[in-house]
Amino acid sequence: MRAVVLVPVRTTWRRRSQAVNGNGPAGAPAAHSVEDRLAEAVGLAQAIALDVAAAEIVPLPEPRPSTLFGSGKVAELGALIAGLGAGLAIVDHAVTPVQQRNLEKAWGCKVLDRTGLILEIFGQRALTREGRLQVELAHLTYQKSRLVRTWTHLERQRGGFGFLGGPGEAQIETDRRLIDERIAAIRKELAVVVKTRSLHRAGRKRVPFPVVAIVGYTNAGKSTLFNRLTGAAVSAKDQVFQTLDPTMREIGLASGRKAILSDTVGFISDLPTTLVAAFRATLEEVVEADLVLHVRDISHRESDAQRHDVEAVLADLGIAATDVDGPLLEVWNKADRLSAAERVEVRHAAARSERRAVLVSAVTGEGIERLRRAIDLRLGADDVILTLEVPAAEGRLLSWLHANTEVLQEETAETGAVTTRVRIDPATRGKLDRELKRAGIALTG
Repeated sequence: MRAVVLVPVRTTWRRRSQAVNGNGPAGAPAAHSVEDRLAEAVGLAQAIALDVAAAEIVPLPEPRPSTLFGSGKVAELGALIAGLGAGLAIVDHAVTPVQQRNLEKAWGCKVLDRTGLILEIFGQRALTREGRLQVELAHLTYQKSRLVRTWTHLERQRGGFGFLGGPGEAQIETDRRLIDERIAAIRKELAVVVKTRSLHRAGRKRVPFPVVAIVGYTNAGKSTLFNRLTGAAVSAKDQVFQTLDPTMREIGLASGRKAILSDTVGFISDLPTTLVAAFRATLEEVVEADLVLHVRDISHRESDAQRHDVEAVLADLGIAATDVDGPLLEVWNKADRLSAAERVEVRHAAARSERRAVLVSAVTGEGIERLRRAIDLRLGADDVILTLEVPAAEGRLLSWLHANTEVLQEETAETGAVTTRVRIDPATRGKLDRELKRAGIALTG
């Protein structure tokens, strides 16, 4: 379908975008530039294979309650849409049901606002039953307020029951009641999902494997990084919202520690609240994670604004991004897209950052081992360092130490005995004690 993408720009937005480009007041909050909003809106449209015939930035001095735009601008845009033969107009802005109905009448085409477009993308991308339920819940919640626009027969009434039934139930009331019933049914099914996930988390805690969740702005390279760290083959394309359903894989770290890595749905600016609510069961994996990797596309000119968008969603989930001692570790991805001068500058900025960000390229593998060590150190804050003397005949114990701990130092005596210094996870300490008891070895420090 041919589509026209329209990005309304208000005066306050212009001031915010100037602040991002260094022309605004000092200390202004980071925000997306107008050009980036346009590019992102086009990317969203292309994510569902729409043929974008035109993309326009539309000045919006003051939103009109009936049509959003002024009458002259509505007529101008209508001529553009008709001339291009577009059957869909995407307005990258919140559009009320009344505005949507009036614009569709004026332009003679279907109108989608930002929330509706994102819901369409999620509807196409959700693969699991859980994902489809979450998308349907968000769709119905969004659709419920737009029944006045969706149907032409809503003014009709059905007869009441018996002689005293009155005029009966209007069709719009029937449709709303049916939607409410379906929403209630979906929430019951999702409650089962939440319970199942909580049981899985409880099982992982008994093992116990720490959980590392990957979050970030959509298209920051989360799935590519996930594949690089785990050796998995999760679909990873240069496309927004490529991953919706969470994927989990086991990874091994230098200390011998094993962890569960979880890839989650990408965030975006102005993420609809209905989606955040619908995907809360999935996002609980982030809340319960022992460590959260915030993956940023450091080569993107709007990287700082994207960081603020992600941190806003994390704050809604109860994860404070400002807490230096919190479970957040920033991963600055796509280093391969930086020039030599930019790379030096970014590397220095990463070293100066409060969270000691790690610069990587998930495509080339640059910095991945450094990231693995950083994950290991963060998960191993309570690790214990031990010194052991392993007799030459205890090759089995030495092999076990290399497989289950991080060997920091080794020295071999003339007798063949090995003095080894290891870092060990407290959860593995019990297994080590059993191995030492079997070998008849005591700790020396």
